[in-house]
Amino acid sequence: MKKATIKKTASTNASDEEKVSAYMSKLAHPLKAEIEAVRKIIKGADKKIAERIKWNAPSYYYKEDLVTFNHRATKHVHLVFHHPFIVNIRSGLLEGDYKDRRMMYLRNMQEVKANKNDLENIMNELVTFIDKQ
Repeated sequence: MKKATIKKTASTNASDEEKVSAYMSKLAHPLKAEIEAVRKIIKGADKKIAERIKWNAPSYYYKEDLVTFNHRATKHVHLVFHHPFIVNIRSGLLEGDYKDRRMMYLRNMQEVKANKNDLENIMNELVTFIDKQ
C-alpha cells in the first residue's frame, strides 16, 4: 500500500489554520480533493469548530479535541473521532466498538458528498454536548 507523504517545513508563528493550510498544500495523497472537501464540511458544520495540526494531521476541536484525520491509508479518507461522547452518537458512518472513539471511512468524492449531512450532524452533536457540560 502506498503511503501518503508530507514535506516537512520549519515551524513559524503562523496561526493554527495557516499551519493546516500549509500542511495541506504539501500533502501528497491520492484523495487530497476528498480530504479538502471533508475539511470544508467539518469547519462549516459549526463556526465554533477550529482546526490545528495534531498527531501530524489536521485535527478539529471545540474546547476539547473532536476528530483527527489519519492520512496513512490511501484508499479512503480516514477520520478518528476521539471525543468520548462519540460513542453515544448513532450513525451508520461511525465504525468500531472502542470504548472512547469511532472511525469513519469515506472512499471517494461520491461518498463524501452523499454523507455530508450525516457528518455535519455528528459534528453538531459533539458541539451541542460540549456546550451542555
